[in-house]
Amino acid sequence: MPLSRRPATARLWHLVFAVVGLFALGLQYGLILQTPDRTPLELTLNFFSYFTILTNVLIALAMLAPAIAPDSAPGRFARSPMIRSGATLYAVVVGLVYHFLLHATWNPQGWSFLVNVLLHYVMPTAMLLDWLIFTPKGSLRWPSAARWLAFPLAYGLWTLIHGYAADWWPYWFINAEMLGLSRALINFGGLLTLFFGLGLLVVLIDGLFGRGDRATSAA
Repeated sequence: MPLSRRPATARLWHLVFAVVGLFALGLQYGLILQTPDRTPLELTLNFFSYFTILTNVLIALAMLAPAIAPDSAPGRFARSPMIRSGATLYAVVVGLVYHFLLHATWNPQGWSFLVNVLLHYVMPTAMLLDWLIFTPKGSLRWPSAARWLAFPLAYGLWTLIHGYAADWWPYWFINAEMLGLSRALINFGGLLTLFFGLGLLVVLIDGLFGRGDRATSAA
């Protein structure tokens, strides 16, 4: 029996990584609150202005809902292939962007090192494996790759508004005040291209796995 049809195994996996994800988010929030010269409200707003944090919140919820209430409306919503595939896409981008654009820009120590590994490597990998192993395949369509752009587009708009208003930017490569608006928009356009290209790859893999599952079932 495919692992995707073993609800006990999937539920345990979801529970474990829901706990890991929530722990990492809570720890990161606690560390951010120690930043001097800013109010707790400012720090909280900044915390939720990182794409990494928003994606890890999505991953944690995608793990938690099926673990504690799989047959509830939130549980069914979180288990839908469209939602889990989108969460996987965002998780993979978080890992890739951090590794290739941000990893060399700082050297976290202690608890910061732990939470950095959890949020940028462990949870994205867990979400990718979850999608490969437990998520049913064969239901996605090519327009899904465009629909998944709604989240990063909304994030980009918020980042511009919040960045100019608060004089604070979450990532150097979209810092419009430092780079100039044109350069920041070009960089963000490159990120959207990455999202779209990987989204198409997700749909392609989904279709290939779906045909394989159907062939196995018919055999």
